[in-house]
Amino acid sequence: MQKSSKRIKGKKDNRQASGKSGREKRFGSRQSGRKAFTEVTGTVQMTRDGFVFVVVKDEPDSDVFVKASKTRGALNGDTVRCVVTKEKDEQQGKRGAKGRERVPSRGSRSREGEIVEILQRSTTPFVGILHTVGRQAWVLMQSRNMPYDIELDMAEVPEGARKGMKVAAVIDGWERKAPAPHGHIVDVLGMPGENETEMHAILSEYGLPYRFDPEVENAAAAIDSEITGNDLKGRKDFRDTLTFTIDPSDAKDFDDALSFRKLPGGNFEVGVHIADVTWYVKPGSVLDKEAQSRGTSVYLVDRTVPMLPEKLSNNLCSLRPHEDKLTFSAVFEITPEAIVKGRWFGRTVINSDYRFDYEGAQRIIENPGEDATQGQVPAEIREAVLELHGLAQILRRKRFSAGAISFDRPEMKVEVDEKGRPVNVYEKVTKESNWLIEEFMLLANRSVAEYVATSGRMDGRTDKNAKTFVYRVHGEPNSEKLAGLSEFAGNFGYKMGPAGNGRDVSKSLNALLGEAKGKPEYDAFQMIALRSMAKAVYTTENIGHYGLAFKYYTHFTSPIRRYPDMMVHRLLAMYLDNRESQNRDFYEEQCQHASEREQIAANAERDSIKYKLIEFMQDKVGQEFEGTVSGLTDWGMYVEIHPTMIEGMVALRDVRSDFYEFDEEHYLIKGKRTGKVFRLGDRVRIKVKTANLEQRLLDYELLER
Repeated sequence: MQKSSKRIKGKKDNRQASGKSGREKRFGSRQSGRKAFTEVTGTVQMTRDGFVFVVVKDEPDSDVFVKASKTRGALNGDTVRCVVTKEKDEQQGKRGAKGRERVPSRGSRSREGEIVEILQRSTTPFVGILHTVGRQAWVLMQSRNMPYDIELDMAEVPEGARKGMKVAAVIDGWERKAPAPHGHIVDVLGMPGENETEMHAILSEYGLPYRFDPEVENAAAAIDSEITGNDLKGRKDFRDTLTFTIDPSDAKDFDDALSFRKLPGGNFEVGVHIADVTWYVKPGSVLDKEAQSRGTSVYLVDRTVPMLPEKLSNNLCSLRPHEDKLTFSAVFEITPEAIVKGRWFGRTVINSDYRFDYEGAQRIIENPGEDATQGQVPAEIREAVLELHGLAQILRRKRFSAGAISFDRPEMKVEVDEKGRPVNVYEKVTKESNWLIEEFMLLANRSVAEYVATSGRMDGRTDKNAKTFVYRVHGEPNSEKLAGLSEFAGNFGYKMGPAGNGRDVSKSLNALLGEAKGKPEYDAFQMIALRSMAKAVYTTENIGHYGLAFKYYTHFTSPIRRYPDMMVHRLLAMYLDNRESQNRDFYEEQCQHASEREQIAANAERDSIKYKLIEFMQDKVGQEFEGTVSGLTDWGMYVEIHPTMIEGMVALRDVRSDFYEFDEEHYLIKGKRTGKVFRLGDRVRIKVKTANLEQRLLDYELLER
């Protein structure tokens, strides 16, 4: 696909505006023919080669491929109307002409079509370099999903924007005979290569704000920081109950705390106390609208972009030690065998006695008989940590016995210096102190969901007339992909258990991973298993959480950073007050928005990590590493190097010893002459070929032995 706007020339027959008369003419002629075409509405996913997929909402594996000449000027993110002109009942994918784009096969039915109307232009900005010549201006694109440059009105270029700067621009339109789309700059990001510029560019590409408007900041500043008698009215007082927090050492906000006390008779009372964000953020307020719009905090590699302003996230709603704090709590009576005998939910007030980081709590767990912190932690707190650790271990074992999926893929962390430059990549180790917090947060989340779904009963039976609620659900894995895993594992001599219900599948999957643990093929099995999993989403329709093996589950424990938790707090508070069921359609719409925002935030986080990993590899071009094959396509293999797990691509066209082809059915790459085979999990040796920060591409060269 050739480019536009001075640098490139676009095809004029692809620039037709989406006006009514043109639409009727083209689509009308379709209707008048002998064949009736299926019409769909969806969102455009564009490639740098100009062709697109129209993604149809709520219809998985039904995307429509559209050639570049039939896009009608639609661009990435646009909502369009499309007619399906070809449909085949076979697996068939479209591949990028340059052999680099990840354009996978899109479902069991290959569908091809053409766009007939642009219903709505995307408001998500495109990021590029400002270029000016005399009185003309453009934003030059280097994007993976935008092959055309954007024309600008020179008079509308913001003051302070200079040639060569990175900017974010929104498309205003694309006239029928114009060689390029027209837009305007919405943000001047700075000079390319600077850390602030690049991180802000990633946020802009996903339409994520990196600052709060003054109106939002002012609304937060106006909240009274003092806790009054009215604030305490009706709350259960836990200020005299032993309470502490356990968080990462670099955490700035502490939104959950645990309380612990022994009960007469030998049971324990364990309180899970969550910052009472909704006490301060009222429905429909400026702060609420901002939090709802953002949906979640965003965690880039070097910063957190919070959902709520700092006064709330790091002050009022941060459960700092030795300060009275308003909380919403789930309190349990638990036996020494970790059986829940009773539960209570409601608003509370706490005063945390101690702040642990994970390392400090872990020292107590690993050294129960000695004071590893040299007397700084009171004996009663040390005892509470050990008792809670014992309960958490039992809860964890029960969860996996019930069929929870056990994935153990290493989580890599990028360490950056004060200027945002990557200085180290290392594995983030999860230990018992992490599991301690995790298990009690899971207990609170599932107990809140169960309380609403069963209308307060303890027998676990769903009430068909249960009130509207926000659930966090995770469906069963894709059966075809699991069958592919079973076949793939068979190549290594493994046998998965017979297909059955969800729990049987999870147990056979856990057994396979357990058997392969420590062997080269383990990573490959785990990657394929992960790809078979459904995405967890928010919804009012409870189907349970497959991965956690919970019949009921929600998100209650992080309202500082997730808007769904705020919705859960509000609904639970209403139902504890015996209010009527709330409007399901309203909350379902909110759930869909929150799920979309969560995915956008996750994509931005991944892009920021990828950028820093490529930056980290720039001074390693020419160096050799051992690695593992982590992905296969018809144009190359992806390799993760050891020990940093940084993934790059080996292009098949650059492997000169043979002509290699991708066998999709058996998921391997095979040499046509030699018959040599590469599979997922194979160990290889590579040399770092290029580390391109502008296009965020990392290329490796295969060193054949």
